[in-house]
Parts: sequence; structure tokens; C-alpha cells
Amino acid sequence: MTQSSATQHNRHTAALGEGPSGRASTKQQSSGRNNFPKNVKLITTTRFFNENNRSCLIADGYDNFNLALHVGDNAIKVKNNRALLISKYNLPCEPKYLEQIHSNICLQASSDDCVGDAVVTQEKGVVCAVMTADCLPIFACNQSGTQVGVAHAGWKGIVNGVIESFIQQFESNDLLAHFGPAISPAAFEVGADVYQQFIDKDTKLDQAFIAKGSKYQLDIYQAARIILNDLGIQSISGGDECTYTQKDKYFSYRRDGAQSGRMAHLIWIE
Repeated sequence: MTQSSATQHNRHTAALGEGPSGRASTKQQSSGRNNFPKNVKLITTTRFFNENNRSCLIADGYDNFNLALHVGDNAIKVKNNRALLISKYNLPCEPKYLEQIHSNICLQASSDDCVGDAVVTQEKGVVCAVMTADCLPIFACNQSGTQVGVAHAGWKGIVNGVIESFIQQFESNDLLAHFGPAISPAAFEVGADVYQQFIDKDTKLDQAFIAKGSKYQLDIYQAARIILNDLGIQSISGGDECTYTQKDKYFSYRRDGAQSGRMAHLIWIE
């Protein structure tokens, strides 16, 4: 493997990127509007609720916009954050939150099950959601905007086949995909054991690694892009952010440790 093989990326990065949603008072992110149908809505939250990197000004206050209940944060504050998320963005319903386990399980949003790492729906007004703090969120929809979903693709999930399981749930092969914010290769060093698991899955995934002594830098965006391309998906945007380095915007498990909060990535059909 050569270093250049992992750095020659065809990112398909559209102008939409991960730019502001247009609601300047919150700095939350609503991306994908330029290549996704207009009736498909996407939101990626940031770690702070407003542009001053402070919490919403309510009686008890909180210092971030963590939306996960499993990370040791105060449960009441997290539930308040979830309520704020619904009201701020006029969500049509409470998001379907998953118990994520780095699996290849993709659920229908109508399912009573909640253990999995991807969720899809064809129902209008049903909000699919995953949470991340370095792992890659992948949004997808068909060209007509009648089926949408989102996947949580960390390195374990990618090896386990979550992207393939996610895409297989779509009735059409003519799909659009968008990458939400994840950790960049410069900040994502892994061992030879992780590298080998990717190579055992598909030797082409070598292109997502740069050797660094006895370690490797993993480009999780590129790994996902290779798999999506193999599944016939060419229209892919995003992939130019870093949760680790952009401390003012994103939570990062690798940077902040076990106490890191989580961003939510939401998609629904209007």
C-alpha cells in the first residue's frame, strides 16, 4: 500500500456540505437540501445550542446540547434537550432513537424494536435518528424522496456490514447519500488489527488507510464511499468535517472520553 493510494479521494462534495441550516440563532446543521429532494429534511445537531456556545437560557441551564441518555449526563437535562430539539425544528414527531451496538442491524421506523444501527422509513412525518460522537452518520434517500433513512457507521459497524444492510432496505438502487460529520483520518489512528479486519472484508478498503509506523490512519469517509460505490451509489456529498478537531461544533469520544455527549442526525419525509 502506498500513502498516495489513501489520499486520492473523489469526495463528491457538493456545495451543501455541512453548512448552517439558515436558522442563524442556533448554528445547528440542516444539510443535503441541494441534492436531496425538497420534501426530505435533514438535521445534524451540534454540541452547543446557540451561536455563543452556550446553552439555551432556561431556568436550570446546561452547558451543552447532548441528546444521549447513556453517557452519564443528567437525564432530566437530556430529556429537556430532546424536547428543545423537537420544538426548535418543529419536528413532526419524536425521533425514533436507537440503542446502537455497532451492528449490521437496520430497522424499519415502524418496528417496536430499537436495538440497531440504522433505520429507514417510507412514512411521512416519521423522524429517523442516529447519534454519533466520531462515528460516521450516513443519510440516504431515493430520488423521488419517498424512502429515507440514516445509519450509524463506526469502524466496527462498517466491518460488520451496516452500510450494506442499510442500503438493502431501500426498494430502489438509485439512491442519494450524504455524510454527516465524523472523525477525520488525521485524528483517527488505529492498529494493525483494525486494518486487517477491513482488508479481510474487502481488499479495496486498503485505499482508506495511510500507514503511520506500526499504526494506520483510517479515513472512515473513504471506507464508506468505497462500499457505497460498490453498491451502485455514486451521488455522495459531505465528508469534509472532523468531529475531533472542530471542538467548537462537535462532540468527540476520542477527544473527550467516556463523558462525551452525542450529536443527533435526523431525517424525515415532509
